[in-house]
Amino acid sequence: MILAISFVGELLHALLPLPVPASIYGILILFALLYFKVIRIPQIRQASMFLIEIMPILFLPAAVGLMDSWHLISSTLLQYIVITILAMVIVMAAGGLFTQFIMKKVTRKETCHE
Repeated sequence: MILAISFVGELLHALLPLPVPASIYGILILFALLYFKVIRIPQIRQASMFLIEIMPILFLPAAVGLMDSWHLISSTLLQYIVITILAMVIVMAAGGLFTQFIMKKVTRKETCHE
């Protein structure tokens, strides 16, 4: 089922003139199917757990690609490091602030219902 959804994501990527990766289309389709209960979590649990277990192996081609491009990356390594750290801090801060916002909203709803 996950493979079929990924294939549809690839088709959308090929057909639509948007700069969106096929994997993002696939994730959005999977999310929509789960949200509208077209598919249920137990139907994809086993495949999902397998993919999570082998995830480190899936990063090997990207790591090899970075090593192969070292001559291009080495001259701008400091810029890559700074951008990575800044992006990480921004994502962590935004995630924390959003979580606090949702927690406050849920707490307010619970106190209003009591």
